Formats: sequence, structure tokens, C-alpha cells
Amino acid sequence: QVQLVESGGGLVQPGESLRLSCAAAGIIFRMNTAGWYRQIPGQERELVASITRGGNIDYADFVKGRFTISRDNAKNRLYLEMNNLSPEDTAVYYCAVDQKWRYWGQGTQVTVSS
Repeated sequence: QVQLVESGGGLVQPGESLRLSCAAAGIIFRMNTAGWYRQIPGQERELVASITRGGNIDYADFVKGRFTISRDNAKNRLYLEMNNLSPEDTAVYYCAVDQKWRYWGQGTQVTVSS
């Protein structure tokens, strides 16, 4: 079974930072594309950032240079560094793996509020 487990979410104030982590099991992580999606209640899930097995990276426009996606293949881990967070970033963040996004984690809640 493929398992993806996100962690690192929580409640922060505007301007603060968070680091999300995704632990992958049941797959050869280093051979797969991986990415982060987010979902605001009542809206469709949207891509935040992706990284291929070769290290090519894409970011959504709304990230505005604030987020950094990375991977540690030796640890089967995917990361998302989020800086200068705003209330607009409040959402459930999901880890997804493979080029057709077949595998998903359960998500971790990020809430940015004063």
C-alpha cells in the first residue's frame, strides 16, 4: 500500500512561516514526481508546487516567490517551506505523488489568522 502522511500544519499569525513535511512509504519515492496541493473550503483543489524526479520545479502564481518545494530521496520525504504567510493561504494542504497524481495523503490544516 502507498502511504503519504503530511505534517507541520498549524495555526500561525500573518507574516510567520511553516514547514510542511510529507513522509512517503510503499513506493520508490525517488522515481516519482511529487507535489503539494491545497484546498480552500467550497473550492476545488489547486496545485501549489511540484517537483519531478529530475528536480524540475513548478510553482503556482499565487505563491509569489514565498514558498520553496524540495525533496530528500534518501529519507523518502517531500517538503514545502512557506514564508510570509497570509490569511489567503489558509487551506488544507495535501501531498501527492506520481505524474498522474494517483496517490494522496490525508492533508494537514494550515490556518493563518490574527
